[in-house]
Amino acid sequence: MNEKKPPYQKQSSLRSILIAWFLIFSVVPLAFVAWYSVFKFEKAIDNELSERLRGNGREIEVMIADYYTHLIQSRDSLVKNPHLLYNLTTGDIKSIQDFSMEWIKTTVASSMSLYDRDGRLLSTVFKDDKANVRFFSPNAEKILLNEKYRSHLKGRTDLGLVDYLEANKVSLILFSKIVSSSGKVVGYVEQIIDLKDYFLSRIKSKLKLEAFLVRDSGQIIAATLPQFRYVSKTFVEKAMRESDGDRFFEIKTDTQPYGFILYPITWDRSHFYIALGVTKKDSQSVLKNVNIAFLTVMSIVILFLITTVLISTKWLLKPINELIAGLRSFDKTESLVQIPVKNKTEIGLLTSTFNEMSFKIFQARNDLKKKIKELEMANNDLKEAQTKLVHSAKMTSLGQLVAGVAHELNNPIGFIYSNTSHLKDYSEKLFQIIDAFDKSPTQANQVKEQVDYDFIKEDLPKLIKSCQDGAQRTRDIVLGLRNFSRLEEAQLKEIDLRDALETTLELLKGEIKNRIIVHRQFEPVPKVLCYASQINQVFMNILSNAVQAIQGNGQIWISTLPIRASADQPGRVQVSIQDSGEGMDATVLEKIFEPFFTTKGVGQGTGLGLSISYGIIQNHGGEIQVRSEKGVGTEFIVIIPVTQTKR
Repeated sequence: MNEKKPPYQKQSSLRSILIAWFLIFSVVPLAFVAWYSVFKFEKAIDNELSERLRGNGREIEVMIADYYTHLIQSRDSLVKNPHLLYNLTTGDIKSIQDFSMEWIKTTVASSMSLYDRDGRLLSTVFKDDKANVRFFSPNAEKILLNEKYRSHLKGRTDLGLVDYLEANKVSLILFSKIVSSSGKVVGYVEQIIDLKDYFLSRIKSKLKLEAFLVRDSGQIIAATLPQFRYVSKTFVEKAMRESDGDRFFEIKTDTQPYGFILYPITWDRSHFYIALGVTKKDSQSVLKNVNIAFLTVMSIVILFLITTVLISTKWLLKPINELIAGLRSFDKTESLVQIPVKNKTEIGLLTSTFNEMSFKIFQARNDLKKKIKELEMANNDLKEAQTKLVHSAKMTSLGQLVAGVAHELNNPIGFIYSNTSHLKDYSEKLFQIIDAFDKSPTQANQVKEQVDYDFIKEDLPKLIKSCQDGAQRTRDIVLGLRNFSRLEEAQLKEIDLRDALETTLELLKGEIKNRIIVHRQFEPVPKVLCYASQINQVFMNILSNAVQAIQGNGQIWISTLPIRASADQPGRVQVSIQDSGEGMDATVLEKIFEPFFTTKGVGQGTGLGLSISYGIIQNHGGEIQVRSEKGVGTEFIVIIPVTQTKR
């Protein structure tokens, strides 16, 4: 026979583990510190650039505010000019044009338009790209001021707007109404300042930065460099959404990267954005030098750590390898193995401990052989005891079955027996009527009224039917007992649970009559595929207990409710049976479904009815719940699936 190899497999080297741990707890923190330092340094540079650009943005904001103030002052001068007021009143277009051409030369406005009191355009003058003043005369064309603007100007003097009349510029517009000394509106003036490439060039030369104008929709209008015009609109919109458009972001061109912020500019009630940026070429050069320095330091530290770990682990692991060789030798043989102790360090203590362990294991092996023989003998005794225990369990199950059948037969036989007293009473009264009829028909009618013949005539067939149902129930129990020994003959069938409840109530009518009021709330429910006699048995147990729990007069509420199917549950039907009986406390409620547990007196119950009912509902894939409060009553909720699944 081949000798079995020892159960040792190739494992990770302790030296490799130590090296890995040294690297994890030294190089990784160092690398993290280096990365974090570079990251924070880069963030500090970006923050410094961002603060600088925000300062430039505030300067531009002041510049735009000065534009607005200048147009307001210009409007104030126009309102006070008597020649303009007179020409607007008389509608002298030629004089208005001459006045406008001279006036625009003294303002920062790119164009100026004058309207009469009805909003009709009278004259427009503007500065072209070469700063030459030109005019536009509507002549026969009728151009009117937007009615919406005139409506806004009714309640205020000025209205500022931002418009994008052309694709490459932002137009800052100020509408103002011109009022005479008497307070009447004689016309309107429109002043426009165009921001385009020339405006950005001035900003670039003055503030030493790059810029581009952005609509509130994210579209780039004009830029100091052509490359900026091709920046994605989606990218700009994202920058506008984050941090209210004041986030520092990067745009890379073919030559170098730029850091930008979007600065919001307000013009009266409108606004637009100006993107301000500076080159990041110098800062990236500094970051590159910092990265090289950190990498150099990390490389030296890693080399030093690896050398130190290799030397130390070789010295440390040599005695451990000798100990491993001894362990493998101990595994191959059952004889006593001892390893010489060469030093007084922890390794020597480990070797000494191994020798003690080896001696104890050697003794334990010998003791184990003796214990195995003793266990074999005990196992044989255990098998004999198990055979007796199985036989005892079979007899216990048979006793539970007999007790359960006796309990189930007791209910139908009990109400049949109780009905016989009524049958005897009815038959005696009928014999009285017959005897009276033989003597005198007139006297027979009086006897009929005395014994309540009409009630007997109505109730006697029901009483006989109740006895027949009880006999049928007794027969079904006997058939169920037969089916218990021949399970293949038990069949599933569809039943209406409402009919089953009515049948059960009819069987209990003798106990319910003149004492308990039954409230029915039967909603339409689908038929249930089940073992009908078993479900009837459940209802009989619950309703019989409810009747017995009510001392004197009381009430029982019965309801049915369909439960719709869900992703993990098929369609189900819920039946609730609630009584106004004595109720149960928490201690009794915990044990209600345990076999042989009963709160009834000796000889009045076996304690198996609810236990059997619980098992029946569980076998049908349903659930049975109970809620009770002492002095209030008890409610049983039975939930049964509409269809049965294979289990």
